Amino acid sequence: MVEVKNITKKYGPHKALDDVSFSVNDGEILGFLGPNGAGKSTAMNIITGYICANSGNVLVDGCDVCEQPQKVRKELGYLPEIPPLYPDMTVNEYLYFVYDLKKCKLPKLSHLKDICSLTGIEDVRNRLIKNLSKGYKQRVGFAQALVGDPKTLILDEPTVGLDPKQIIEVRTLIKKLGKRHTVILSSHILTEIQAVCDRIVVIDHGRIVADDTEDNILSRFDEQRNVYVTVEGDKQLLRTEFEKLGGVEKVSCTKSKEGVSSFVLRTDKDTDVRRAVFETAAGSNAVILEMRTSKPTLEEIFIKLTENGGQEEVH
Repeated sequence: MVEVKNITKKYGPHKALDDVSFSVNDGEILGFLGPNGAGKSTAMNIITGYICANSGNVLVDGCDVCEQPQKVRKELGYLPEIPPLYPDMTVNEYLYFVYDLKKCKLPKLSHLKDICSLTGIEDVRNRLIKNLSKGYKQRVGFAQALVGDPKTLILDEPTVGLDPKQIIEVRTLIKKLGKRHTVILSSHILTEIQAVCDRIVVIDHGRIVADDTEDNILSRFDEQRNVYVTVEGDKQLLRTEFEKLGGVEKVSCTKSKEGVSSFVLRTDKDTDVRRAVFETAAGSNAVILEMRTSKPTLEEIFIKLTENGGQEEVH
């Protein structure tokens, strides 16, 4: 288990992290989500012991990262945004080097063979790292993080710079790793977090603004729903009548052409206005060509959480 307790990190007068707390349970894939500059990488560096916080502490299986760094690092595998590779080494040479650096006690040949098989780099073990594609270099980065079979993996923006096919492959790999390891995945890409994570922590301006499952975050922001209606009829009359409906907070006309108008009705979550919309259109001698509803998406919620400097929090 990883416990982050009230960590604050300052760079001069700037607070990169401001009293940040969250925990990651064993076997969980946690998505650490935030816009660029929100403090994600700083938090990852503190969790791995690369830098220390000004206040607060991080515990990995009950051990303090700053007080027992060697012990903690044996339990952590870290893939930073830029993988720490040596381009003039072959993949084998590099993994042997990492094995010795970590003072790994597992059987070297079989352990590294298993890692190469898991990360899909068996065919490039004898090639120079500098000659590998971006996708293979990222896989080698995953491999070095797995040396020593750490309980927890810290992945900082693991799909940056990859093409769509490589991104899918890396996501599949992360899901596979999540069956045996606790994973903290830092990213600013919503689809990446949604695709692989069990829980989401959203950070903005150095503060946690949400910490829950995707479903719970969505439900807590399910205060408003939009009803989209395309109607053939008198635009102004319909808008006026729609505005009178109970539960409707706002009506917007998004398109109008040749007697056909598209409206967005913002309603509260407890009111289903579809029947009333149908009856209103019929009473106004109008024909409904399309009607559908939608709830807020995670993308809309993310923008809402981060556009106001973290003033709204969800826990």
